Amino acid sequence: MADKDYTQDLQALGSHTDYPTSPDISILECFPNPSPGSDYSIRFDCPEFTSMCPVTGQPDYGRFEFEYEPDELCLESKSLKLYLFSFRNEAAFWEELSNRIADDLFTLLKPHSLSLTGYMNPRGAISITTTVRRGRAAGSS
Repeated sequence: MADKDYTQDLQALGSHTDYPTSPDISILECFPNPSPGSDYSIRFDCPEFTSMCPVTGQPDYGRFEFEYEPDELCLESKSLKLYLFSFRNEAAFWEELSNRIADDLFTLLKPHSLSLTGYMNPRGAISITTTVRRGRAAGSS
């Protein structure tokens, strides 16, 4: 990589990992967009998400996909993994989780647009899919 060190401020990368026990936006890390003048998008597929049902306390499993058009910042993937992992003991409905995660990502990254789709695995023969949009994708600037 030329003369830019994108990793100098990243804390999640390394040989030792401290796993967070509760979700917080401060777990997420970002780095400067290496192509700030370029019109492009970044997509993450997070197929192993676990949280808890707020009524029964049973685990809920699902998958999140999100895509964003970066402005000045890009998301570091290991911090995203740790952030999502931190929801393991979080009791919340799928709709709340989807909006919370989208809000945290949008707040941190301040992208041009962001779209998050969550696929909750079937329970009782019913699955839930949510899509949350922020920024231009939501019809605002």
